[in-house]
Amino acid sequence: MAAVTLSVANVKPLGDRVFVKVSASEEKTAGGILLPDTAKEKPQVGEIVAVGPGKRNDDGSRQEIDIKIGDKVLYSKYAGTDIKIGTDEFVLLSEKDILAVVS
Repeated sequence: MAAVTLSVANVKPLGDRVFVKVSASEEKTAGGILLPDTAKEKPQVGEIVAVGPGKRNDDGSRQEIDIKIGDKVLYSKYAGTDIKIGTDEFVLLSEKDILAVVS
């Protein structure tokens, strides 16, 4: 089997999917206690780095996605597919799993 080298520039989501760079998780609690990797919660905030063309309607036209590259979003905790490219973590999500745009 041939090896595939991925980079963010090579990833183009299909349909209504978006590619999100995950924000770093908290290293400390509010009281200043350092958290080990096993105690850290999975982040739910990230930045959109790629957007698919949109979902197809019954008539074959595309439904435009409301989110654009560069938006910071809040998404469902266990949604999507986790992908690691180099040291960066990404999530491939469906548009319906995005809960809000964070300003």
